[in-house]
Order: sequence, then structure tokens, then C-alpha cells
Amino acid sequence: MSSAAFTTTVLHLTTGSTETVTDLTPDCEQFLARAASGRDGLLNIFVPHATAGIAVLETGAGSDDDLLSALHILLPADDRWQHRHGHPGHGRDHVLPALVPPHATLPVIAGRLELGTWQSVCLVDTNVDNAERRVRLSFLGGVGDA
Repeated sequence: MSSAAFTTTVLHLTTGSTETVTDLTPDCEQFLARAASGRDGLLNIFVPHATAGIAVLETGAGSDDDLLSALHILLPADDRWQHRHGHPGHGRDHVLPALVPPHATLPVIAGRLELGTWQSVCLVDTNVDNAERRVRLSFLGGVGDA
């Protein structure tokens, strides 16, 4: 869907059979290169799944693994969860979006994502039973020249 002020697209990702933190920053940048056209606005990233979230964090220096480790401490993959279908401990995956929300809204300045030096936009997926994910990117920006 597209208009002068609003453009949206859906990414289709395969996250695999292990818990993952997937860097979406290049996908966001490519989308904004087409959608923002040098304008200011907001980028919304939304994952329409009950067992995944969106995080803004440093990647590649261990922080992504640290996040998964912290989630294991906060949300152990054991039999304490009342939600019991899927792999053992899967109920924790349904609690994940309360800690890592399924969305983020970030500023776009002159068509570029306004992130800090070490920040990346990431999909956090702890659900090893569902490897196919969709992520919606939506740009809402001013009409006209930058």
C-alpha cells in the first residue's frame, strides 16, 4: 500500500529452528530509500506474531547473544508455563512480547533511519516451532520535498 504520506511493505523471513536475533536494519534502510524519498517521518516496524518481538540494540559484539541469555533467565524454557502446546517451555515464547514488544517506531530524518552509532533494528524470535515470520515496515512522512 502506498500514498504520498504512507507506504508499507511486508518482509518474509525464515528464522530457522534456533532462537535468533535477526538484524533488520539493512531491510529498513532499503525500504526507506524507496519509501521516504528524503523526507522526515516515522518508521514503524511490526511483527504480527504472538511469539516474537522487535528490539533496538547493538549486534555483532555479543549483545544479541546476551539478550537471548537474559531472556532464558527471565523466561526459562521449562514446564512452569500454563500454555503448553509446542516444544517444552513454549509458553515462554507467548510471554516474550510483554518484554520485547512486537513493534518499534523510529524517527526518519531526510529519508534515513535515525539510529545511534551502535544501534540496530532486530527481530527477536525464541519460537523454534515457527520458522516463517512476517515483519511489516510502514513509513509515515510529510508530503512534498525534504
